Amino acid sequence: MKISRRRFIGSLFILIIVLIIAASLNSFFNNILGRAGQKFLRMIKKPAPIPIVYQPEETIKILEGWTSQDIVEYLVERGQGTNEEFFLQIGKGLIVDKINSKQLPAVDWATKFSFLADKPKEASLEGYLFPDTYRIFASTTPAAIIQKILENFESKLSEELRAEINRQGKTIYEIITLASIVEKEAPIYNDASDNYDARVIAGIFWDRLKIGQALQSDATLSYLLRDNNPRHSGADLEIDSPYNTYKYRGLPPGPICNPGLAAIQAAIYPLYTEYNYFLTPTDTRTVIYARTYTEHLINKNKYLK
Repeated sequence: MKISRRRFIGSLFILIIVLIIAASLNSFFNNILGRAGQKFLRMIKKPAPIPIVYQPEETIKILEGWTSQDIVEYLVERGQGTNEEFFLQIGKGLIVDKINSKQLPAVDWATKFSFLADKPKEASLEGYLFPDTYRIFASTTPAAIIQKILENFESKLSEELRAEINRQGKTIYEIITLASIVEKEAPIYNDASDNYDARVIAGIFWDRLKIGQALQSDATLSYLLRDNNPRHSGADLEIDSPYNTYKYRGLPPGPICNPGLAAIQAAIYPLYTEYNYFLTPTDTRTVIYARTYTEHLINKNKYLK
């Protein structure tokens, strides 16, 4: 049976159309299945989300005038670390180092904080452990705690304060050393805009240093003797130590506590007056000033009996 040319061409055209449609459907389904497969593979390969572990936070409060020893005892009592771990971070200090010659060298924080550049290598971080309230995790390491405290010091010692220290030709170490004495000797009000007494006392000390007069601070002796006596005996005043500022002129070898911002500002911005002596009667925050030593002796007989 013969097929007409026209029917053959029509059948061939229909066949071609069918093949094209079939090929398109095959590509379409392969594409759909391929994407579905890829999505499935991504789902099974995707790592499980890391669970969020909420660590309890704790508050630590370091007070103005605390020594490094006070701070370490406080943190150890709270279970934040051991004496050895903390002193490895902050150093034992100039006094204890001479006694404990086997002490391991402390971490050199000067590589991370430029404000420690003029601190003597053998000196500890006494003076730089900034008093404040800190929020930490219960599992925070001693190294992380000390770093947090030093970062706070760095933020508090502003560029303006550093520029003024440099303008005066002083070092940060000298400022912090004197500020630590002011912290112990002067009544300081952290909520006051102008700590008059602290600034006047800072001025008296700077004036004494300028003319070569001994600082005569009982606070430096207390640091040496580990006591809190506002006044010391005649025998104490004869102790042969550079921390005995009755016997030795100039600043002591280093800070005697960790001063707060008000004391640091007083050391940077002192008030220079005609006074050269002061005393604070027991159980009061009133400072009695004197211009001369004779006046000072009269005040001592009047107020310290």
